[in-house]
Amino acid sequence: MAEWPIYTVHQLIELGVIERPMDGNHGSIHPKTADFVDSGIPFIMASDLTGGRVDLVNCAFISEKQAGQLAKGFSKPGDVLLSHKATLGRTAIVQENEFPYIMLTPQVTYYRIKNTRKLNNRFLKYYFNSRSFLDIFEAWAGGGSTRAYLGITAQRDLPIPMPPIEVQLAIAELIGPLDDKIELNRRMNETLEAMARAIFKDWFVDFGPTRAKMEGRAPYLAPDIWSLFPARLDDDGKPEGWTVTQLGELLTVLETGGRPKGGVSGYRSGVPSVGAESISRLGEFDFNKTKYVPEEFFVSMRKGHVQSRDVLLYKDGGKPGLFEPHVTLFGDGFPFQRFAINEHVYRMRVKEIFGQNWLYFWLSTDGTKAEMRIKGTGVAIPGLNSTQVRSLSVLVPSNGLAKRLDGILEPLVTRVLANCNESRSLATARDFLLPKLMSGEVRVQDAEKLVEEAT
Repeated sequence: MAEWPIYTVHQLIELGVIERPMDGNHGSIHPKTADFVDSGIPFIMASDLTGGRVDLVNCAFISEKQAGQLAKGFSKPGDVLLSHKATLGRTAIVQENEFPYIMLTPQVTYYRIKNTRKLNNRFLKYYFNSRSFLDIFEAWAGGGSTRAYLGITAQRDLPIPMPPIEVQLAIAELIGPLDDKIELNRRMNETLEAMARAIFKDWFVDFGPTRAKMEGRAPYLAPDIWSLFPARLDDDGKPEGWTVTQLGELLTVLETGGRPKGGVSGYRSGVPSVGAESISRLGEFDFNKTKYVPEEFFVSMRKGHVQSRDVLLYKDGGKPGLFEPHVTLFGDGFPFQRFAINEHVYRMRVKEIFGQNWLYFWLSTDGTKAEMRIKGTGVAIPGLNSTQVRSLSVLVPSNGLAKRLDGILEPLVTRVLANCNESRSLATARDFLLPKLMSGEVRVQDAEKLVEEAT
């Protein structure tokens, strides 16, 4: 990077390379939660920047009328977004979408390229993702504070390297396919998980097969499975012969982890320690938020060693995860096949006759999540203790149906976990190469060979 000219954001504005960066509306005209509507104009927060894109499905919306009354923060496809308040350093490029524009909160800044012959938006996003930029950004914003913030005025002094556009495009073309494959895996996993959830819900929440039998409808499952479902609901509204018990009766493992004396903030390597902030969707864990513990501490831990297909449960939020601890690192490193959990997470295993897939999806049902919320309140420090976890209600089906479902879900879950591990490998390759490409330490031609090895 030392060989490339470096400009401040302000200088790039003056040169006409970028427009003046803009964030969302502050003060009294800033939309509030009460203003949110079911559909309208996306109202984008830092949490909506995921996987290099903007989540335009699960974000909040405001009415088009209200959006039109706002003064700034109108973002459009191609803009590079950067979160600059509280949650620092999340990035995305606004994808093509059906909306006339999207609105940003005061947490997010857009950077809009004016002269594409001088600066490429994908290159700019990758630079914002680089460790060299994030170290500066976090230091200037007070990254160790809960009030971390770097406003628009201060952002104008941020440095941005400007290699020749040919180099920028080559870096974007090299790294871009890695991000594209990660995004493809994410979307595929959403579909696979939705399929698995639909099957689970039909069998164990809606009692679809039993209701179909009661109404005289045609079977829609294989005969050997269809015959296992009762033909009636009992007086409690559940299939006849199914019983309610406590989760503790089914568990073989329920344990939590810990952290080294003095905490984990000083460690950037070692054994990954999965915490509540890391748990995401099925098979997904946010490694940007994962802390590390020293090797010697991990070895000394008697509990909290994550095993294949463990179900993890966040104590304070009742958020479950299903995990496969295998991440292939790229370059100088070794495969992370060992993981720990901290004191905010439970590691759980259920009896073989039920299966880990069944356990994960049961903990993910609305009824179980509601019960966890109720049991996790009313104490000095909110959170589920082990007694409360063991006391959670579980509906136990007859005729081994839980294990049959576990087997049906297995191909779907296996594909999800494989996609997650592939995405982690690709992300590691990207994160290994990006700073070297940005600094000029590795030439694009040499990096192409390394990417071929990773993919």
